[in-house]
Amino acid sequence: MDIVFAALTMGFVATLTIDVWAEILSKGFKLPTTNWAMVGRWFAHLPKGQVIHKPIAASDKVKFEAAIGWVLHYVIGIVYAFIYLALLHAQPDLLSAIIFGLATVLVPWFVLQPGLGMGIFARFAPKPTMTRIINLSMHSIFGAALYLGWLMYASII
Repeated sequence: MDIVFAALTMGFVATLTIDVWAEILSKGFKLPTTNWAMVGRWFAHLPKGQVIHKPIAASDKVKFEAAIGWVLHYVIGIVYAFIYLALLHAQPDLLSAIIFGLATVLVPWFVLQPGLGMGIFARFAPKPTMTRIINLSMHSIFGAALYLGWLMYASII
């Protein structure tokens, strides 16, 4: 049960942290960040067998797509925390958490972005290099925040 509470805490804290970072990038620097409604739309089309959209914005809208995307976002963050803890054979530390966070960037680069019609490594995004830099910043911060979540969890138990 300890690993469940630890992963829930870590995943929630890390995901919330990158949401704050996304808000800073979007509002403060006018940089593009993930539209979770489009992610929800993509996910809702998967059972219909449609994996790749060209682009996702042109695909049929789905009822509650924004809610689906946001819930999926937090579920994935918590699942990543479970995976991190399962792979780790010691107490979490900042370096391993950041490395793990950076490794998770492979999922959007090879699964989500191609599915949304942006291609591998977001090569069809309006600003592919900027998108990749934002992805790396998000995932490194996610990793650091996993460790922050661990510290919060450890202080509670």
